[in-house]
Amino acid sequence: MKFVKLKSVDSTNNWALEHFKELDDCTVVYADSQTAARGRFERKWISGDCKNICATFILKPKNLDYLANFTQYMSLVILKVIQSYGVKGQIKWPNDVLVDGKKLSGILCEAFREKNKTLGVVLGVGVNINMPQEIIDEISQPAVSLNLVLSKNIDRDEFLYKLVDEFFEHYDDIQKDGFSFIKQDYLDNIDFLNKQIFIRQKDGVEKIQYKALTIDDNGNLVVEDKNGIVSTIYSGDLIL
Repeated sequence: MKFVKLKSVDSTNNWALEHFKELDDCTVVYADSQTAARGRFERKWISGDCKNICATFILKPKNLDYLANFTQYMSLVILKVIQSYGVKGQIKWPNDVLVDGKKLSGILCEAFREKNKTLGVVLGVGVNINMPQEIIDEISQPAVSLNLVLSKNIDRDEFLYKLVDEFFEHYDDIQKDGFSFIKQDYLDNIDFLNKQIFIRQKDGVEKIQYKALTIDDNGNLVVEDKNGIVSTIYSGDLIL
């Protein structure tokens, strides 16, 4: 693997997409600060300064069948890293990592396409590890930072290296088997099944209520509506 460190950038994902063809598979781009970081559905991601994780993984797997599952795999990777600090988290489908019900990290996967052909993805990850309380308070949804949980500052580079090592340990397995490789581990780290939830689609204001039934073999959410009709949700915001 290779590392590219940037002082300041609008978004590590933007930079990675612009330089995708010249970057090798398994390159990790990280920045001291981001000025226009993005989350899912083009939401603003507040990344703070160099004390937090602002990174993008450039992935060019030989098997492109399971690109969508890299985000769920990364959520498990983050869980394992924070567990090494003595902190337990949970996953909110599809890939948000929560600690005490508050969001710790965001993951954004974007495909690189050329001439209608997908060549790989850039997998952006932001983790709040040293966020001041006053910045946390500015975020529009309940959020948390690892330093606030542990009451001490976290070494950014140490956390990043743990994250990278953990991710690439099973990179080949995800390429080969997709979500099935992590399914049981994923199910063990969620707690919304058999509960009433809401799903809001991209750009949607309406929230639709369902009962969450299970996660299928591809990582999609299987739900039941108020009329007893079972369907599969492929993307959207899950609201507990």
